[in-house]
Amino acid sequence: MKVDCVARLLASRPSSTEAEKKARGGAQGLTCAIGRFSRDTRGDVAILFGLMALALFMMIGLAVDYGRFISARNQTIAATDAAVLAAARTLQTNGGDQTAALKVAQTYYNQAIQNRIAVMSDTINFAVTDNATSVITTGNASVKTPFMGLGGTNSLPILHTNGADYSKATLAVGGNSNTNIEIGLMLDITGSMAGQKLTDMKSAATNLVNIVVWDDQSKYTSRVAIVPFAYDVRLPAAAFKLATGTTTTTNPCVVERIGTQKYTDAAPSSGQYVMVHNVATTTTTKKNGKTTTTTTYSPTCDVPAAAEALPMTSSKTTLASKISGLTTAGSTAGHIGTAWAWYMLSPNWSSLWSSSSTPAAYGATGVKKIAILMTDGEYNTQYTSNGVPDGSSSLTSCPSAANGVCSSAQAVSQCTAMKAKGIEVYTIGFQLNNQTAVDTLSSCATDASHFYNSATGDALKAAFNDIALKISTLYLSQ
Repeated sequence: MKVDCVARLLASRPSSTEAEKKARGGAQGLTCAIGRFSRDTRGDVAILFGLMALALFMMIGLAVDYGRFISARNQTIAATDAAVLAAARTLQTNGGDQTAALKVAQTYYNQAIQNRIAVMSDTINFAVTDNATSVITTGNASVKTPFMGLGGTNSLPILHTNGADYSKATLAVGGNSNTNIEIGLMLDITGSMAGQKLTDMKSAATNLVNIVVWDDQSKYTSRVAIVPFAYDVRLPAAAFKLATGTTTTTNPCVVERIGTQKYTDAAPSSGQYVMVHNVATTTTTKKNGKTTTTTTYSPTCDVPAAAEALPMTSSKTTLASKISGLTTAGSTAGHIGTAWAWYMLSPNWSSLWSSSSTPAAYGATGVKKIAILMTDGEYNTQYTSNGVPDGSSSLTSCPSAANGVCSSAQAVSQCTAMKAKGIEVYTIGFQLNNQTAVDTLSSCATDASHFYNSATGDALKAAFNDIALKISTLYLSQ
């Protein structure tokens, strides 16, 4: 049993007067009360709980703010991913209409954020970039943070301001599409292409090259061959010898192939070489009253040296230089250009080219072969068995031609055989002026969606751009 503090103190001291006892008792009582208070722990828990509750409430508040931020961020990124993918797909299928693609992106985004928590501001939009091959997010949105506001942070941006998490959809070819691309590009450089038409074609073709030839060729390649054509096709000297079976390199231009392999890509060999473009010279002599006429044939070339065919390469500089240097000359032997766009892609003709230009085998895994055939008019020139023009003025009846039919019919037969080999064929008409030309290109194309009939320079550029986008593979690059 505890004894009162004051009583113990009084009991331990000597006797004194009542007044002294009272005085000493009052002082000692105060001291004891203070001691008891200092030793009393009954209120500690309440104080500690009060302090901890404040910190706990602050942490809960921060967790609520952060949870709202994460929810808004996840929904926003999912929405922008869907929006840029939809827009890029639209670019791929609508002829490259950027305005329409961006409208699709905004529509997808607005739909996807309907259930997102309320945000303070939202300036998110979309833009077409990278030579019209990518769609990327722009702007930002912010979410309110009431608890963090106590520390001076009233809102947080949903996306990182450095752009690291901005959604980006890219139409990729070459290295980034996990596919090897091989393209044979036939370009019309006949006389009717002179002036603005040639300028438009150069711009359109260069743009295609810039899109389809990827910078990183270390793992997957994207290669383009260019085949300018007019009356004939000019080959590099070494390829000319192998294709024609001749030893001459004078004026190395070629025309069609005749015989049983005329519409195939069988390798050049005896009986199935292509013909040399020749010019006929007729000499008349009289001797002993008798007139003798002699015709001799010698190689000639219509296509200028700068328009020599370029086998497949992944060098943008080389391709751009070839396109830039093109000039016009001659008439339209479209079946010859068609054949060589095919031969550039054919593994059967690989002996003509260096190893860097060698085509892959048909059906090889991860390889896409594409022919793009561009012309501004009807195919109107074909050759006799001597390699000279047959002189026909008809587009549909050419009895003097070595193969018995006109250029357009020969081209269609070549296209049919080419497509049977698995080559995808796009055809581009530029200001076509008759139905025969339209029918030829329509028949050559893989299907109706692969044929373009461009009435203007802008339409021609859009056609080339659309083909480049269709060739591309769509993926989220960011």
